[in-house]
Amino acid sequence: MKKYFRPLVITSVVFIYLIIIAGAVVRMTGSGMGCPDWPKCFGYYIPPTETDQIQWKPNQEYKKGVIVISNEELQIAPKDFTSYQIYNPNNWKKYTKHDYAKFNVWHTWIEYINRLVTVLSGIPILVMFILSLGYWKRNRQITILGTLTILGMGFQAWLGKIVVDSNLLPLRITIHMVMAFVILAILLYLLYLTKERKSNLKFPRLFKTFLIFSVVLTLIQVALGTQVRQYVDEQIKVLGELSKSQWLNPPTITFYIHRSFSVIIVLVNGWLLYKSKKLKLKVSKLNWVLIFIGLEAFTGILMFYFDFPFLSQPMHLVLASLLFGVQFFILLEVFISSQKVNNK
Repeated sequence: MKKYFRPLVITSVVFIYLIIIAGAVVRMTGSGMGCPDWPKCFGYYIPPTETDQIQWKPNQEYKKGVIVISNEELQIAPKDFTSYQIYNPNNWKKYTKHDYAKFNVWHTWIEYINRLVTVLSGIPILVMFILSLGYWKRNRQITILGTLTILGMGFQAWLGKIVVDSNLLPLRITIHMVMAFVILAILLYLLYLTKERKSNLKFPRLFKTFLIFSVVLTLIQVALGTQVRQYVDEQIKVLGELSKSQWLNPPTITFYIHRSFSVIIVLVNGWLLYKSKKLKLKVSKLNWVLIFIGLEAFTGILMFYFDFPFLSQPMHLVLASLLFGVQFFILLEVFISSQKVNNK
C-alpha cells in the first residue's frame, strides 16, 4: 500500500500547486467571472465558444439551467423547453445570484480550465483517501489527514461556488486562497509521515523559535500581499486594464509595509541558514527558502517599477506558495525529528 500511497500524495501536492497557478492566472487576466454559474458554465458542462451560443434564438431546444444574456441580464431556463419565433419572458427567470452579464470567450475558457484542473486534482486525492483508510491500525494520523484532505477539497469546491456567486468578493477570494494553503500543508504533513526518516539531530530551541517565526512572517506577508492585490483589482476596475502604470499610483500604506516586511523575512531566514551551516544541522532546504525569497522580491520589483509585466503577478503568488511549502516541510523535519530524539 505504501508503494502507491506516497506517489499519490506527491501527485496531489503537484495538483494543488497547479490549482494555485491556474487561480493566479485567472486573477491576473480578470477571468474569475468567465463562467457566471457553478459548477457548470452558462449551464453547460463544456463552455460556449461563441457569443451566439449564449444569446436567445428562436426554435431552439433549451435544457434546464442553461443561461443566456438578454437585455444585458442573465436569464436562466427553469425547465426544459423549445423556444418559439418570439422571445417569451415566461420561459425564463432572472439569474439573481449576481448581476455580472458579460461574455468573453478567453475569460470563459481560462476560468473553465481552472475548474478542470481542480476537478482532476480530486482524482488522486480521492484514491489517496481510500488508501489512507488502510493505515488506521498502523498509523491513524495518516487516515485522519487523508480524511481532512478530501473534506478540505470539498470545502474548497464549495468556496469556489461562493466566490462566483458573490461576483468575486475580495474577502472570499482570500479565504479561497488560504484554504489552498491549508490543503497543501496537510498534504506535506502526509508526505513527511511517509518519508524514510533517518535524522536524529537535536535542534536548539532558539533555532526552532526562529523557524516558527519565519513561517508566521511568510503568512503575514502573504496576507499583506493579498490586501495589495485587492487594491490593484479595485484600481483596474476604475482605471482600466491598460493603465498599468497607475495601478499603484499612489502606493498604499499596506504596500509599503508589505515591501519593508521582506527585509525582516530575509534577515530571519538568512540567520537560520547561517546557524544551520555553523551548527551542521543539515537543513539544506533553507537554501531553497532564500532562493524563493529572492525570486519573490524580484517579481515584486518587476511589478512596481516595470508596470506589471506579463505573468509577473501569478509568478509572485506561486513563488509565495512554494516558499510556504518548503518552510512548512522544514518545520515538520525539525520538530518531529526533535520529538523523536526527546522520546528516546
